[in-house]
Amino acid sequence: MDYTFQYPEASLTVDAAIESVASHLAAAPLWYGHGTDNPDDEAAWLVFHVCGIDYPIPDGAYAQSVTKQQLQRIDELLSRRVTERQPLPYLLNEAWFAGLKFFVDERVLIPRSPFAELIADGFQPWLGDIKPQRILEIGTGSGCIAIACALAFPDAEVVATDISPDALAVARENVARHQLEDRVQLLEADLFNGVPGKFDLIVTNPPYVPVEAANNLPEEYNHEPLLALKSGNDGLDAARGILRDSAAHMQSHAILFLEVGAQWEALDSACPELPFMWLEFEHGGEGIAMIAAQSLVTANR
Repeated sequence: MDYTFQYPEASLTVDAAIESVASHLAAAPLWYGHGTDNPDDEAAWLVFHVCGIDYPIPDGAYAQSVTKQQLQRIDELLSRRVTERQPLPYLLNEAWFAGLKFFVDERVLIPRSPFAELIADGFQPWLGDIKPQRILEIGTGSGCIAIACALAFPDAEVVATDISPDALAVARENVARHQLEDRVQLLEADLFNGVPGKFDLIVTNPPYVPVEAANNLPEEYNHEPLLALKSGNDGLDAARGILRDSAAHMQSHAILFLEVGAQWEALDSACPELPFMWLEFEHGGEGIAMIAAQSLVTANR
């Protein structure tokens, strides 16, 4: 199939370019789930990016003319998306999370967590009167959750860890872009190893894909770092380690928010002694448990 534009003699509008890209995407055997869930939204993202149109979309953007040079760039990105099956955020080096723009490449997972909704709501009503002064994120990847937390809680110090030096390099770039070097500390660590002090809030989206399931994911996922996806035969190795060691790093009033996605029922069954509260999300997503420090202390005695 030919995935290139047939350049018209008259100038093409942004709206027409989006329609053309969407039709090519829809005709290809692609998987969505890295920031969009359909070809129309992905086409709009691609065209807006190339044409320098940012969010919120300004009036008149759809009627804007697309230059031949921009069409050529759109064509190049469209061709790579279809033939290489790369997720669009990697092709653009751009991802959005909690209304914020981040740099991403194949050293980190593409942000797509319902944590964005929790952060936007200030973790309410769950935090209640707790005003977190120290926040810890385990497995920060691109740094998006840590950065969004720092912006949501401007008086808090945020510590963000990752086992991958490559991921931390990306996170460091994003911390600098958001001018948070003075409040977001990045540490190379395997879970809690070497993490100092205690925290009022711990957030974590660790690897949780079972090994066998990871081997059968759509092609787009093969571009993501397997270290950030796979976690043992049942996908719960990292979650177990976090639940085992969290209490020692939590203030008595602290709360842990742990994401395990579609593995939430498996974790619930594997840890019957823990009173998880599984959260519901208005904007989609699943698999984030909330659990208080005192419950973890009791369970780990």
